[in-house]
Amino acid sequence: MSNNLNRRDFLKAVGLGAASAALAVHGCGAWRLAGRSPGERPNFVFILIDDLGWKDLGCMGSRYYETPNIDKLADQGVIFTSAYTNAPNCAPTRACIMSGQYTPRHGVYTVGSSERGKAHLRKLVPIRNKTKLDPKVVTVAEALKVAGYVCGHFGKWHLGGGPEFAPASRGFDVEFQRDHGKGHFSPAGEYFTDRVTDKAIDFIGRYKDRPFFVYLAHHAVHTPIQAKKEIIEKYKKKQGSGGQNNPTYAAMIESVDESVGRVVGKLDELGLADNTIVFFFSDNGGVVGITSMEPLKGGKGMLYEGGVRVPLIVRWPGKIKPGSICDVPVSGIDFYPTMLGMAGAPKPSGQVLDGESILPLLTQSGTLERKAIFWHFPAYLQANYGWKGIWRTTPAGAVRKGNWKLIEYFEDDTLELYNLRNDIGEENNLAAKMPKKTKQLHELLKNWRKSINAPVPTKHNPKYNPHAENKKQKRA
Repeated sequence: MSNNLNRRDFLKAVGLGAASAALAVHGCGAWRLAGRSPGERPNFVFILIDDLGWKDLGCMGSRYYETPNIDKLADQGVIFTSAYTNAPNCAPTRACIMSGQYTPRHGVYTVGSSERGKAHLRKLVPIRNKTKLDPKVVTVAEALKVAGYVCGHFGKWHLGGGPEFAPASRGFDVEFQRDHGKGHFSPAGEYFTDRVTDKAIDFIGRYKDRPFFVYLAHHAVHTPIQAKKEIIEKYKKKQGSGGQNNPTYAAMIESVDESVGRVVGKLDELGLADNTIVFFFSDNGGVVGITSMEPLKGGKGMLYEGGVRVPLIVRWPGKIKPGSICDVPVSGIDFYPTMLGMAGAPKPSGQVLDGESILPLLTQSGTLERKAIFWHFPAYLQANYGWKGIWRTTPAGAVRKGNWKLIEYFEDDTLELYNLRNDIGEENNLAAKMPKKTKQLHELLKNWRKSINAPVPTKHNPKYNPHAENKKQKRA
């Protein structure tokens, strides 16, 4: 039997109604597709935190935030110290995880409009952004469902709503999203981090006898910064460290840590630990002014390391050596092929997967074939949260190959080159001093953009006038 299925085969196997969905989960045909018996198929629990910085965990070096449950998860599994998101903010990262594709393939580049900030300060007309993941894309949930998995989404989706775009239409049998305003507390005072965890734990208990995929996407620790009063009081009495000194943010992290402890504890209680892979990841770097990614430069919204390098922990008892550390660069697009490979699930025909399975790294049986990781962000993000300057980023692209990283800004063709091994803080731009290396990486980046049809903004913005505000101030 072929390892590939086309979109029609996927939708047929997934089913359009409750009856056909049940067949996809229970039917023996679905088991044969993957070539593995139900007992051989591992479960997946993917925990995604919103805006958690690279150094926001005890196991990643924080001396202020307390994360004993996540630290324990790291002790039982592997920490990836060079794990990257495929964009510096929320929605595109989630689209990349769900699709296994770089941003130019699905067109979700940013959150909302790509025309962020004041029009007279945008030199270029940015590439138009998509806010919904195209229904033609086979999500990782749809791919796993074909192989017999029951899939549950809990928390933040951010890839579109309604009949075509909501999780229930994208392969998830069960979904639970926030049903109140933007804050973290319900009108009744319930903390959403706790509530969404309850739903995920209930799902695990209900489907413990079937292969399952849990996508637990917390709204925490995104703004508004809100937490339980008793935990906030605890951190008010604690000395800050390394630029981390926000008691409310610390309390949010502690509630996330409690959530992880409860989910992992349920797996252990039900005897599912050995056959369940737990992924812990963040959608982008932390917010400058709320937390600190030191020694990394920058934070959310930037292509500097502080914006795209994030914590990644994976636990798989009996397969991953406890307490391992891996510094091989990995990326958000890698989760899709990794889970498909572990599940023995067929790859959707006609859909390019840009990622690479990290299974050899998890089992220490080999390394990756990939030579470079790329970013493409042809949009504007306005500065806020106290970051110096006008923009968190203007339209830009980047590449990391080995220890070298190059950033290209499209407005003025500025190039920045850093050796991350010697300069993880990206303080010393080597572009002028090392023209050959700069050219080599620039050509690599341009060739990649060409191969993937990545659109680069080149049209001048007729409203661009950087001196407009000064003129208005002088008249006043």
